[in-house]
Order: sequence, then structure tokens, then C-alpha cells
Amino acid sequence: MITAEEILDLPATSRVAPAARVPLRVGSTTSVSVVIPAKNVAAYVGETLASALAQAEVTEVIVVDDGSTDDTTAIVRAIRDPRLRLMTNDSAGVSAARNLGAQHAGGQWLLFLDADDRLRPGAVAALLAAARGAPRAVLVYGDYNTIDSEGRQIGRRALLKGRRKPSGDVLTRLAAGNFIVNGGIALARAEAFRAIGGFDVSLRYCEDWHCWCRLAAIGEFEFAPNLLLDYRLHTANTMNAAVRTPQDFFPAIARVFDDGLIMARLPAGMAAGLRRAAEVHLVTYSAMQAVRFGRYRQAFAYLGMVGRRSLKSLPRAAVRIALACFGI
Repeated sequence: MITAEEILDLPATSRVAPAARVPLRVGSTTSVSVVIPAKNVAAYVGETLASALAQAEVTEVIVVDDGSTDDTTAIVRAIRDPRLRLMTNDSAGVSAARNLGAQHAGGQWLLFLDADDRLRPGAVAALLAAARGAPRAVLVYGDYNTIDSEGRQIGRRALLKGRRKPSGDVLTRLAAGNFIVNGGIALARAEAFRAIGGFDVSLRYCEDWHCWCRLAAIGEFEFAPNLLLDYRLHTANTMNAAVRTPQDFFPAIARVFDDGLIMARLPAGMAAGLRRAAEVHLVTYSAMQAVRFGRYRQAFAYLGMVGRRSLKSLPRAAVRIALACFGI
């Protein structure tokens, strides 16, 4: 069985045995560290921290400040809770901030929460309950709803009652598109996260998708059918800013399909089709976000990009874009 050290030493083009898995130590599943990268989020970080510290199962919250010039660090320091720690990252970027927090975290599980989002009451308890039922899982995840800049609910994902997402060996499905979307809805097993090397700091966007794919290459995932997070949509979001285009996200696709650990676990002959599906997924996502921010001309142009890649995918993409108009 491959060890954590061997995984860390794998070059991007290497191959490992398809059945390789990181050995997992059996023990308590109640030790949870929340890692929050933060930069100039004074307007939201207090609310985010309150939502994390309200989770009784959270053993520590690590805020990694990435060079804030506003009152972010002052707000964090003013909160009196022994579970809260503040670190600095010297503007090295969000992936480096997350990796730094994870390096110093003591929990058996890691939750990567963005500094402008909110955990819902009982979120961590629901994830831990799912983890107890899936002892082989390296990642347990749920679902989210969306809020606006003022914290008002704008999403209607609660209408998707009974929706299921993949559990078990999810790599093939995940390589075709990031169905997890936001790290704030997921618990990653700390030893597995460190074994695959954390987030790739060379990626500006979709670094979480690449990380989840590497985790899926070494272990199972488990879905908890709960709305766990209020995901804030505003133009300051990395993935939602008005200047973002599908081309901004394509380097992550190249990285995923040039990763030896991932490629060794994908079924033979499927990489090309999965790569095309990932492109369709990200272009569709871009169109959905364009609709949510009223950029309908861009959304229509992106739908054309979907059609040029896969006519068969066009109807489903059109439905997803239409649902985005209604907050779904």
C-alpha cells in the first residue's frame, strides 16, 4: 500500500497502482479544525467566525491572514475564545494560507471555510454523523444555499429535496466537474489531505477541485444530504468576479489531467471524454454565474461555447442555466 511520503514524492507524470489508498488510522472522528484564509474581509469575518465557533464539535478555528490592510485582524483578535488562533501568511495567496493552517491544525478532520461564508447550525455535527457511518471516507461533504452581500438568502436549493450526490469511489464523476463547489461544506481527513500535498499553490482558480480529485484518487467520499453552508455571492468572490471567464478556469483542467496520481486511477481510455466534460461543466458554471449577476449576453455566449464542445450537453446546460435564474 502506498504511503503518505510516497504520494508526496510522485511527479505530475508518474503512475501509481490503481488500487492505491492511504492507510487510515481508526480513532475518534470528533476532532475538527476549521481553517479560514482571510484578506480584507472586515465586513464579514466576524459573522463567519461566529458561525464556526457556534459549532460545538469544532475543536479549533485557525484564521490565516493573507496581508489584510483593513480591520480584519483587529476583529479576529477581539474575539475571546480559546479555540481561536490567528496566523499570518504575508500575501502568499489563498492556497498557501489554507496549507499553512492545515499544517498547524491539530484536528483529525479539516474544514476549509471562506471568510465571507457562514456555517449553518449543526453543519459540523451532520458531517461527523456521516463520517461515523463511512469509516473509509477521506472526505465527507454536504450541500449549500446562497446568500447575497447583505446576508439575505437568494438561493432556493432547499427545493431540491431528496437530491443525492455521489458517495464511494467518486473520482471519475469528480474529474468530469466539481460537484462539491465549496470547501465549507466538506470535512477532509487531515492525514489524507497532507498525504496528497494540500492545495496546489500554482493554480489561481479551481485549486479546490484539483485537491478534491487527488483526495478521490486515494480514498472514498461520503455525501451528507444537508444544507450546511450559506455561500455568499458577490463580485468580490474569486470565482464570481465580473472579470472571470471560462478561460480563467481552464489551467486547472490541464493540471487535473496532467496529474499522475489522478490519471493512474481513471479508467483507461476515459481521460479525453472526461476532460471535455470538465470543460463543459466549467463553461456552464460560468454561464450560471453570469445569469446570477445579470450578465445575460455573456451567459448566452458561454452557452454557445458549450454547444461547440458537445451538442449532446447543450440541453442539460441550458436547463442548469435557466435554474440559476431562480436561485437553484
